[in-house]
Amino acid sequence: MVETTGGGPGDGAAEVLDRPLPEGVRRRVVQIVADGFGGLTVAELPAQLRQYARFAPNRRAKFAGNAMAAALETDPVFRQRIGEQLREAQPELTGALDSGSPPPAADPLDVAAAAYVLRPAGWVKLVAAAGEEAQRADAERADEESRAEVERLRAELAAAREHTRAETERLRAELDGAKKEAESLHRKLRAALSDVKRGEAALRKVQGEMEAVRAEGQTQVSAAESETRRLKARLGEAEAALEAARRAAREGRSVEDMRVRLLLDTVLDAAQGLRRELALPPVSVRPAETVDAVEPGRMTPKDIAARALSEHDPAILDQLLALPQAHLVVDGYNVTKTGYPQMPLEQQRLRLLGQLSQLAAQTGAEVTCVFDGAELVAPVLLAPPRGVRVLFSKPGVTADELIRQLVRAEPPGRPVIVASTDREVADGVAKAGARPVASAMLLKRLS
Repeated sequence: MVETTGGGPGDGAAEVLDRPLPEGVRRRVVQIVADGFGGLTVAELPAQLRQYARFAPNRRAKFAGNAMAAALETDPVFRQRIGEQLREAQPELTGALDSGSPPPAADPLDVAAAAYVLRPAGWVKLVAAAGEEAQRADAERADEESRAEVERLRAELAAAREHTRAETERLRAELDGAKKEAESLHRKLRAALSDVKRGEAALRKVQGEMEAVRAEGQTQVSAAESETRRLKARLGEAEAALEAARRAAREGRSVEDMRVRLLLDTVLDAAQGLRRELALPPVSVRPAETVDAVEPGRMTPKDIAARALSEHDPAILDQLLALPQAHLVVDGYNVTKTGYPQMPLEQQRLRLLGQLSQLAAQTGAEVTCVFDGAELVAPVLLAPPRGVRVLFSKPGVTADELIRQLVRAEPPGRPVIVASTDREVADGVAKAGARPVASAMLLKRLS
């Protein structure tokens, strides 16, 4: 169908295509436009197509096909320039279209695409005819392909039928053989089942006999184990009682002697220390010397320095350690973690023991340092410094409990000083007669 918009007879520009451009014709039109780009300058191209000016013809047709088709339809000047390029490229085809007699041997799609670009009189009919011809060609090609596909499927069906028949015969023969083999296996299976049943009966009988023997043996073993445990317990009790008796006979009197001797030494040293502390003259006191008076060159009571000290003064620790037979017990990790907690435990122990060795040498007091050994996986390789006894608590016993045991082991009356900031330790040793001092005071004295 051809519509006119007011042009004269034979004016192709007035014709309008009232249906979509056939796909085959559209592809040829896009290719004509892509080929015609090369003969146009950038200024001659529509604005929307200038970005594709440097593209190759195939890339233009691929990426700018829709834009070129739209520009060719809406821009008469651009269409005229493409038409001029087409006339230069295909003069025979375009000349025949201008004369109104397209070559009969030409491809209908090429004729329709050229007519769409040049717009000669009757170009709409040429485009429509080309579309119909392309549809007929597609239909014929599809029909030929369908017939070829039908023939191929028929051949495949015949081959499949033949293969199915041969496979069926083979399977039937295999089935007959399997049936015969199954019958033979059934006979063997029935015989084997009979043998298995006889074997199971014999096995049940043997198992019953074994269970009876095992139960009797288990009873005898249990009785023997009970008797063995009872004898071992009695033997252990006897050995423990014997060892306790030996230890009591060997150590009982020596421990008591040691405690009495140590207390006696403490009393004697305390008497001597008291004499030195009171500065008692030997035996040269005279009655006249008891009269209160001021002699020339003597200091008055106001000149004597006060002896009261602060509770946190390290000098108190020196006074305590100066007592006769003084024993200083140190809560090791409590002191080190108060003074230098950032150091590794090994370095903490070495530093504290070195300082305690110097303190023992200076004061002459007995010094015992206790560390918590509950988390140790093996004994610590440590050479105790001179004058310091180093003890680690046993597994299951804390350092606090070991300190309380050391205090309780001392005879009443001996001066025992415990250095720890742990309030529970301080309260416990104070009840046992020891004098607690803070770890900070010991650290001040050591530094």
